Amino acid sequence: MLIGDVARRSGVSARMLRHYDALGLVRPTGRSHAGYREYSGEDIRRIFHIESLRSLGLSLRDVGRALDDPGFTPSGLVEDLIRRTRERIAAETELLTRLRRIDAADPAGWDDVLQVVSLLQGLGSKNAGRRQSAALSAVAEVPVEALVEAALGESDPNVAGALRWALAQSGEGAAALLAQGLHAPAAEVRKRAVQSIAELPDATATALLRDALTSPDVVVRRYAALALGARGVDDAVPTLIDMVVEGTNDVDAADALSTLAGRPGAADPIAAGLVDRLARRGAEPSARRRLTQALADIPGAAAARALADLAQDDDRAVALTATYILGLRDTR
Repeated sequence: MLIGDVARRSGVSARMLRHYDALGLVRPTGRSHAGYREYSGEDIRRIFHIESLRSLGLSLRDVGRALDDPGFTPSGLVEDLIRRTRERIAAETELLTRLRRIDAADPAGWDDVLQVVSLLQGLGSKNAGRRQSAALSAVAEVPVEALVEAALGESDPNVAGALRWALAQSGEGAAALLAQGLHAPAAEVRKRAVQSIAELPDATATALLRDALTSPDVVVRRYAALALGARGVDDAVPTLIDMVVEGTNDVDAADALSTLAGRPGAADPIAAGLVDRLARRGAEPSARRRLTQALADIPGAAAARALADLAQDDDRAVALTATYILGLRDTR
């Protein structure tokens, strides 16, 4: 079969077939009377073998070794091809993500495109100062998806704060994307997600924080409770009391309880919750002292009665704390 016929039937161009010949990959076994290359059935089978191996990403050099070197095994080469393919897919995926974000920014001209690219590169910089500067400049310039991704992956506290600020200014859409981070496998990502949601001012964020109170991640529950306390959401009270008992961010938790207790009708139920925990058997002395201290800023008759009772408590430290608080309340 002449080279033109082989090219038509195999889909390999005549130019490439000549290149294979020059490299010694496929040398036609015969020549016509006019001196043209003639390919045998075995030659054509070898061409198809070459094309099959090339489709896997093998170089022509490796193709030749695979076909002609009996000692050339595929295992190492295939592993290398897998690694290179994964790297190429990752690079292409990153490029696709960047293009989609540029498209989402709806640039009016190439100057806008360059601005978005510069900010995206800044958010991904290894330099914390550059990341922070990009975060502070990214509002209304970079799609919210890019800000969320950066916020969930940021470990530097200053940069993280700038990103949370940018997200709070970004309008709708951030909360739903951050919600996915609440269920991330990594604990740090879940923490960053709830911290970011806590700074969003909208009702969607409040609803997500309510749901987060039932999270299996205790850190997520605590951050959600503190944020909800500042928003005046009574659902946070049990978790805030738990924080006082456990001594984890207990001062912040007590402050949040005080804020909630300032709402009409809320003080007595909060005081009752603190008293209930004080009365439980097995409570650690340090926890009872923290609960007593938390009653200091709870207004109303229920808190006052509880402190009067605690002033007679068997635990001297608790009794002295309650007495001191009562004295302060009397001078107000």
